[in-house]
Amino acid sequence: MSSASGFAAQSPNLPGWQSHTPDVEISVEAGYDRWARSYDTFPNPILAREERYVLPLLPPLEGKHALDLACGTGRWLEVLIDRGVKCAVGIDASPAMLNVARAKPLARESLLRADCTQLPFAFATFDFAICSFALSHIGELRNFVGGMSRIMQPRADLFLTDIHPEAAAMGWRTGFRDDSSRVSIEVFPRRIEKILQVFVAGGFECVTHVGLCLGKPEKPIFVRANREASFERACRVPAIYFAHFRRIAS
Repeated sequence: MSSASGFAAQSPNLPGWQSHTPDVEISVEAGYDRWARSYDTFPNPILAREERYVLPLLPPLEGKHALDLACGTGRWLEVLIDRGVKCAVGIDASPAMLNVARAKPLARESLLRADCTQLPFAFATFDFAICSFALSHIGELRNFVGGMSRIMQPRADLFLTDIHPEAAAMGWRTGFRDDSSRVSIEVFPRRIEKILQVFVAGGFECVTHVGLCLGKPEKPIFVRANREASFERACRVPAIYFAHFRRIAS
């Protein structure tokens, strides 16, 4: 299977991006099942920008219980395990994504198929959680926040990233291209203010939130894809938002 995968923008031939109107929009589980085989194949400037910002912010994790929500192929789960957590769990609704993650030695024993709005964990289980580029796929935001409030320890940290609403408004979308068609995966667009409101109402404080633009470290991905001419334009809009929430102590 040949595939260009990732998030839409102005550069149709750049791995990790698409700008043409998709041939088809499909459900989250079906989309990621179809995408899983090629998901790790191509450099993705959005993921590269996220990692560049988030990795230095990770708190000390030794001895902690950590959760990777919508873990996909285990990208962040491997990081959490490598940081010395006592227990790490990655959940995802896509069997195909989990199969790819199981091929990675660090993540193999830490995976569970589950829905982010029906979290199968006991009260106050986790000290840290990360939700990477998944919130916009969750239709029932209040259910998700309520579940997270239940399973997180008091003062536990939650890191959240997703496509920035400004980028989404310009047509950037989660999707990929394979041999059959250009595919867009279903999303539920929300303003950042609405997201913050629901988390605060659900028992979290917002420690910080910030919009992130692509930068010079992502330029080589454009160059390798022969899309260098699109780089400056792509950097003008916030591509990602990052939010750090903390569970309020009861």
